[in-house]
Amino acid sequence: MATATTSCPYPLDALEKDYGKMDKVRLFADQFIDIMLNHRQSGHPGGSRSKAHMMVALMTSGVMRWDVRQPTKPLADRFVLVAGHTIPLVYACLAITNYAMQLRYEWTKDERFKIGGGPERILLPMDLLTLRRGGGLPGHAEFEGKTLFVKFNTGPSGHGAPAAAGQALALKHAGCEEVKVFAIEGEGGHSAGTHHETKNAAYGLGLNNLVYILDWNDYGIDPTAHSRVVYGTPKLWFESHGFRVRGTEAGSDFASVVPALVDGACGENAEKAPRAVWFKTIKGRGYGVTGNDSHGAPHKRNSELFWETKREFMEAYEVEFEGFGEGDPGMPAATEQTRSHLQTVMDALAGDKALVEWLTDRLVEIGDSVPEKIEGSLVDMGKDLLAEDKTFSDYRNYPKEIYAKPGTQAPNRKGFATFGGWLNKYAIEKYGRPLVLAMSADLAGSTNISGLKEGSGWYDRDENPHGALLPQPIIEFSNAGISAGISTMNFAKDGEKKYAGYLSACSTYGSFSYLKYGMMRLFSQLAQDSEVKTGRVIWVAGHSGPETAEDSRTHFGIFAPGVTQLFPQGQVINLHPWEHNEVAPALGAALASGVPLIALHLTRPSVEIPDREKLGMPSYLEAGRGAYVLREYDQRPKQGVLLVQGTSVVSNTVGLLDWLAKDGPNVKVVCCVSYELFMLQDEAYRQSVLSDAEWRDSMFAANQGLRICRDWIPARQMEEYAITPDHDNRWRTGGSYEDIIAESHLDAAHLKQGVERYAKR
Repeated sequence: MATATTSCPYPLDALEKDYGKMDKVRLFADQFIDIMLNHRQSGHPGGSRSKAHMMVALMTSGVMRWDVRQPTKPLADRFVLVAGHTIPLVYACLAITNYAMQLRYEWTKDERFKIGGGPERILLPMDLLTLRRGGGLPGHAEFEGKTLFVKFNTGPSGHGAPAAAGQALALKHAGCEEVKVFAIEGEGGHSAGTHHETKNAAYGLGLNNLVYILDWNDYGIDPTAHSRVVYGTPKLWFESHGFRVRGTEAGSDFASVVPALVDGACGENAEKAPRAVWFKTIKGRGYGVTGNDSHGAPHKRNSELFWETKREFMEAYEVEFEGFGEGDPGMPAATEQTRSHLQTVMDALAGDKALVEWLTDRLVEIGDSVPEKIEGSLVDMGKDLLAEDKTFSDYRNYPKEIYAKPGTQAPNRKGFATFGGWLNKYAIEKYGRPLVLAMSADLAGSTNISGLKEGSGWYDRDENPHGALLPQPIIEFSNAGISAGISTMNFAKDGEKKYAGYLSACSTYGSFSYLKYGMMRLFSQLAQDSEVKTGRVIWVAGHSGPETAEDSRTHFGIFAPGVTQLFPQGQVINLHPWEHNEVAPALGAALASGVPLIALHLTRPSVEIPDREKLGMPSYLEAGRGAYVLREYDQRPKQGVLLVQGTSVVSNTVGLLDWLAKDGPNVKVVCCVSYELFMLQDEAYRQSVLSDAEWRDSMFAANQGLRICRDWIPARQMEEYAITPDHDNRWRTGGSYEDIIAESHLDAAHLKQGVERYAKR
């Protein structure tokens, strides 16, 4: 059984003799890059070409332990292509390694060279014909199908960096920091603000298993050199954030690339600092055009410049490409010609038996070095805690101690703290680790996500590396990415069947929810399509709604929390518990649903916990069903249904129950906690709460903007009766809670007027 080690398995003097073979692999990669882009006439040649040496060295030097035969091995080093647009390079390299393994298996019938997964998992050279075509290879990196080698969906500038940090954190927290996460980026993408945030987090969390690899080529898309707009060098950019930095000015020479990579990724690191390795390169190396001109536009098909890129290979392998020097034959002839070009390269590789044998022997050795387990790991690789222990999600049997007593005052965010504390403490006591790793943008106490530290405390890179609450600075965007990364680190041996790992939670003000959307979007896409199961991300929109009045409109979310809805139906669950005791059942039901993304909307003020039995209201446990009848019709003629959502609205409506029973209209009142949970209930329950006819004729009141409440308003003409903070299509101002709730028309007086008007329709 392989065991983990932080040192490179091959000494440098042994690797020196391999530089020539690595360069041959690089040459094959160049061909596949050029040929696929020539065919598709779309994609990014410049960065793909400039990163070829570092990529080949990473895959063949032993610095990165991975298994080409089984890319989903849980304890293999992880690769995140932060520069997701350079995915043609990864496709090219996988086409080479997979085809070489296929050849070796055909030659020897030795099972050591057989790749698992079948055709749908193995990227071979002819797959390059499908680049950027429906059902084919995506234009940016995705963690699924034939590219399970890449461990996160990337492409938007910098977005992969915090995800890589999150995966590294999950590994470190579990006691598996021997497993590294390699993140490749260019200096243009590195200018995105999330890198500043991620590097701060990597230092603070002590992520010595995170290895940045930076392609320093000085150009992006526009013609201005990067060095004209960003000060400094990679050494400064990373050392200023506490990284251990190595690099080379000769980023396209294996004699320099390999030593820098080995030292940078595997060298002594007594400070346990995060690592960075930079390589000075030329964007578009060997492509005939360089700099920004090579960024995102291939040569015109079969142009003179394209054919010139083939000369090095033709001379090295004494081959000729079909139609060499001729113009574009047009489609579909170009596809058949490209097939011939790919076959020419494949035949050359098959003919270089020594290279194939060296490459496949090396890949098998590296694959065999991946540990099957790491002693002392906190995560049981065979156990999916959430799926196998229903205690976590069986909200009807949660301990009574987590609920506030009727008549007391408490904010719903306190309900999250109490429930989160119980959840993690139970996990620690029974399984030796927390279920959820949590973080906030310097708002852990304020948003009450701090409750999740119960039983383990604050994380500290030296003193308490198993604490559940991460001490994060103000990095809302990157916290979302770190959360997504944590929840994609599946330790399970059979990760396509179960998830063994951490859940994650991050919080900020609801009004800042847009800062988290980009990473949540990528996580959702990954969770939808990746064959490897993911955990859950709890996205806390704290201090939401006009209830955060004292901070004024810059800080209370009326419209911004709507970004939590911008996902396909069924791929996010939004929760709007109005009081403390509804948080646990709503969140428990969401955890039981299997939906990977949960958005929990919480408010600031304390409200009185209702005596539900005395008021004739259903139990707070009914919040787990998404909606429940807060008040039934009485014996008078029915006058409609009032749907209510949000702390101030429901609290003030509860205050009107006596009026409704005596002098007010005879309306049914339905508390709307979660549209998504409600839609998961059976038809009989939904109709008992809100029949189709009632719903179409209902009135809705909420502490959010009208346009983000429309799931609850099926008949647009009924928007005339809706009561929301944007009733006059203006931003609210600021002041006391009472001031702004009244200005928002969510106070008892305005609700009363609105219900009376609705009842007279």
